[in-house]
Amino acid sequence: MMAPSRGQRRAVILLLLLSVVLITLDHRGEGFRGVRSAAHTVVDPAQAGVTTLVAPVGRFFGGLGDLGDSGQKIDALQKENAELRRQLRESELSSTRSEELRKLELLSGQGGFTVLPAVVTGLGPSIGFEWTITVDAGRRDGLQPDQTVIDSDGLVGRVKQVSESSAVVVLAVDPGSAVGVRVAGGNALGVAAGNGLGPLTYTPLDPTTRVQVGDRLLTGPYGGSTYVAGLPVGEVTEVSGDPGAPAREATVAPYVSFASLDLVGIVLAAPRADPRDRLAPSPPAATTPEHTP
Repeated sequence: MMAPSRGQRRAVILLLLLSVVLITLDHRGEGFRGVRSAAHTVVDPAQAGVTTLVAPVGRFFGGLGDLGDSGQKIDALQKENAELRRQLRESELSSTRSEELRKLELLSGQGGFTVLPAVVTGLGPSIGFEWTITVDAGRRDGLQPDQTVIDSDGLVGRVKQVSESSAVVVLAVDPGSAVGVRVAGGNALGVAAGNGLGPLTYTPLDPTTRVQVGDRLLTGPYGGSTYVAGLPVGEVTEVSGDPGAPAREATVAPYVSFASLDLVGIVLAAPRADPRDRLAPSPPAATTPEHTP
């Protein structure tokens, strides 16, 4: 905005002086009516010019209040949008957790387990273990060390440390973890060792055990493992070594998606009887070679 010129400033001063004169004449009475009329004739055009000059300035400063109100309205709208987005995310998350809870209840019901649902609140190394999670349940909820932890797909790990309102769970994929397992459909026992987010490594206790791609591994045997028996662990995807070799090993893809854990279940009580293969996922469908005439 440009500053008023020298002539414009003079006009303003003149207008102020004439205004003082007019006020004085108003107090003098009817005798000065002609003088007032002549003065108005001179002042009115000048007043109109000054009004034209200063009106934009008045509107600018008058609009500052509205500008503040507009800024507050924008802030309020942004906060409202942020709150709506948060509610939408929570709604989607609640829907996902509701489905996970339904599947967790189905798995525990089939196996005869008593399970306490808990939400994962943290992920990271602790107490000497590389792969752990923290859940929002603890001693006040009946948790104790060494309890088995699952999700709707199978074995997650075991409780390692418990506080009043939270617990640390060592994942089955921790490099220091070893899970006693049994091949579904038989009694062949072995150990599945963790490798971080990589596949598990399965080593049969009997080196002569024939291991095949597609074999399904469950926790076991009943009463002889740190974990509750009969829980799905993973599926053999690759076999190394020669049949019958003492160091024969197999690569196992775990059923649980450890990189996206959210809702888990802590097994508070196991069934009296071994569920055996009741919870084993269906074996891969056999492929029939196409017949060409």
